[in-house]
Parts: sequence; C-alpha cells; structure tokens
Amino acid sequence: MDRIWMTGFRSYELGVNGTKDPKLAVIKFAIERLLRTSIEDGADWLITGGQMGIEQWAIEVALDLQATDYPEFQIALVTPFAKFGAHWNENNQEKLNHLKSRVNFSNTVHQGDFGGRTQMLAYQRFMLTHTDKGIIFFDEEATESKARYDDTAMREYAENFDYPVTRIDLDRLQDYAAEYQDLQWNN
Repeated sequence: MDRIWMTGFRSYELGVNGTKDPKLAVIKFAIERLLRTSIEDGADWLITGGQMGIEQWAIEVALDLQATDYPEFQIALVTPFAKFGAHWNENNQEKLNHLKSRVNFSNTVHQGDFGGRTQMLAYQRFMLTHTDKGIIFFDEEATESKARYDDTAMREYAENFDYPVTRIDLDRLQDYAAEYQDLQWNN
C-alpha cells in the first residue's frame, strides 16, 4: 500500500475567492499532475483532512481522477476532531459534508471539539504514521500560513523515517501556471 498525505495552504492564504477564480484552475492542475504521477508510481490512497484550500481541492481532483481514469484509487478524509468545521458558515459546512459523503473513507482522529496544540500534534503524528509520503503546498516566505506546522512536522518526521516529502512552493506553482497556460494556448 502506498498512501499520500496532501496538505498545504488554506484558500484564503492563497487569495482564492470562489470556484471561478483563475488561480484555482492552476492549483487544481498542479494537484492533478501530482496525483497522476503518484498513482502511476503506485500510490493507491490519498489521505487528507478537510481544510478549505489544498485539502478539499485535492479531494475534488482525486474524485474526478477516480471517476475517469483510476477507479481503484481510494480517498480518505480524516479530520483532526469530530466537530471540525462546525464554526464555518453553512455553505462551507455543506461542502465538507458533501466531500465526506463521496470519499471512500471518512473519520476523525479525536472525538469532541478542538483540543488545542497537543491535539493538533497528535493529528499530525496520526497522518504521518498512516501515510508513506507527503505532498505539501507551502512556501517558506509565507510566514503566516498554518501549513507551516504541517511542513515542519513532515520535515522532522522525514529526518528519522523513510518519508519522502514533496514541497510545492510558489515558484513551483508558477511553473505549473506556465505549463497550464501553454496547454490552454495549444488546445
């Protein structure tokens, strides 16, 4: 079994506003490329959380790939705590619940509400020990990003275990944007 943990920037950290934002097309293109390559290299599970941004977009892209080209690929949405997303607006809660209903597996690491930093560290540990590699959309320059914590956890874990980590920084995302633009011009 080869399982990927994909995480990274939240939608607001990337300034993505809605499903029609042109940045979202590039981000989903990058996710699709990364997932295709991973699946073709033997990955059979995407395990991610339900954060708005990279995690939810990864699930959407994976569901599309599962429906079209890789029906055997499995998707898990694992939240850090049971009441995850309860403080979101109704539309965002509905989207999270819709994704939970469409994936192959959905669960939570901790019962109850948010339990602080210790709980989040336990969630990261769970994700690291239940996956074989990480893909994170994160850039060192983004000092305010919550993805920094997952990036640090992945890097520290990789120092002690065979855990490859692919970081998609803003420069790499720009490369995907150029590739996406080329494809748009040629079609």
